[in-house]
Amino acid sequence: MDGPLYEQIYHYLLEKIKSGELPRGGRVPSEKELADQFNVSRITSKKALEMLSADGLIERVQGKGSFVAETLPEPEQIQGARKSYPQSWKLVGLILPDFADSYGLRMIHGVEERLSELGCRMLVKITYDKREEEEEAIRSFLQLGVDGFIIFPVHGEHYNSELLRLVLDKHPLVFVDRYLKGLAACSVYTDNRLAAFELTKHLLNRGHEEIGFISLPVENTSTIEDRIQGYTDALIQHGLRMNPQHLMTNLFSSVPRSFEERNVQVDFANVQKFVEMNPDLTAFVAVEYNLALILREVLLSMNRRIPEDCSIVCFDSPHSAFNKYLFTHVSQDEFAMGRGAADLLQMQWDMKEISFNNTVPFSIVQGDSTTA
Repeated sequence: MDGPLYEQIYHYLLEKIKSGELPRGGRVPSEKELADQFNVSRITSKKALEMLSADGLIERVQGKGSFVAETLPEPEQIQGARKSYPQSWKLVGLILPDFADSYGLRMIHGVEERLSELGCRMLVKITYDKREEEEEAIRSFLQLGVDGFIIFPVHGEHYNSELLRLVLDKHPLVFVDRYLKGLAACSVYTDNRLAAFELTKHLLNRGHEEIGFISLPVENTSTIEDRIQGYTDALIQHGLRMNPQHLMTNLFSSVPRSFEERNVQVDFANVQKFVEMNPDLTAFVAVEYNLALILREVLLSMNRRIPEDCSIVCFDSPHSAFNKYLFTHVSQDEFAMGRGAADLLQMQWDMKEISFNNTVPFSIVQGDSTTA
């Protein structure tokens, strides 16, 4: 039977009730029993039972379980049996903090293209990097009966409870851009440690030895942690040590919604102080494109020439049809990341074995901010 998993369970139980195999007053399998039987999450089996209860087919008794109703409704009164969309469709919830031409947009295109090929439809929610928005998005998508999630998690030290429940209930789920430490969940992302290593090595190979690193707060975010580690690895391999004074991780101007005038002004002032405190720095690794933009403005305001006096490298950049880039940068294959996330969801629906950690390729693209 095709269709969302909860509807498959609903119709399975409906047929058992109609045939009398589940008699009036008889006990209905529990959420856990159904989840085990159909190899789905308890969220999915609970949704099916809630639909049966809403249609008057079963009665749910707290502490005892679910039972077939003594008086069954007429067939035309059974709402759940009516499909609001073709049975072959699956519904996917895509949740992300925000997106920009520099990063995120091509990922969405990859997700949508592959889901369309797989006969799926997509709901999208932007959280603006707020944990409470992420929690509400998960709850609302579950109420709408999504069959799986693709989530670009918010930054933060703690994971939200709804996200943890998805993982514990083994709901079909793929994280994009990063993995979440301590959670046995499927993720697809760039090898950020290796990418930062290669990006820093690009500067070292051009004679820079005093290299700064500017970033958003780490806050248990694997992407940033791995980029810092890759930066450190490159310095050590080159016979240098990482100077903690050269590391700045208190910036906030990230994706477009956060790239607001107030944030930019605060970050500009902080970056200016950082540069003034470290006059020996001749190159910088910026963890995101927008931070590189702020750094560039700071350096130009201080009459530093780029790349003659200072070089800048970063992660990501808006696409250029003419291959002209402001910054030398890591180009992540976002499109492949999006398509890969959709494929990993399909593998979970097909109950195939999957790897939790899946990486996509990257490349270093030359820009005007470093010497060729």
